Amino acid sequence: MIVVNTDSVAGQEIKKTLGLVRGNTIKAKHLGNDIGASLKTLVGGEIKGYTDMITQAREEAVERMIAEAEKLEADAVINVRFTTSQVMKGAAEILAYGTAVKLK
Repeated sequence: MIVVNTDSVAGQEIKKTLGLVRGNTIKAKHLGNDIGASLKTLVGGEIKGYTDMITQAREEAVERMIAEAEKLEADAVINVRFTTSQVMKGAAEILAYGTAVKLK
């Protein structure tokens, strides 16, 4: 599956637009990460536990978006975007969305 954040696939022609596809996941903070994060705020630097959590969430959202595109028998998902929102204190949703297309 080709996944791009552009409105076309280089060297390919879009034959048919199949529609919007999306994938999402919601992740909650972990107590262990919170303790490490509290310490990092004192000395500065990357909060690796949170970085890893968001990276994993993004990957899950993309996998779910691709699965939805495959159900439509798409060849590619174009114009892919990400968004995040806090759904409750300590939990965030990651949403990946794009347009499923058939290529010539």
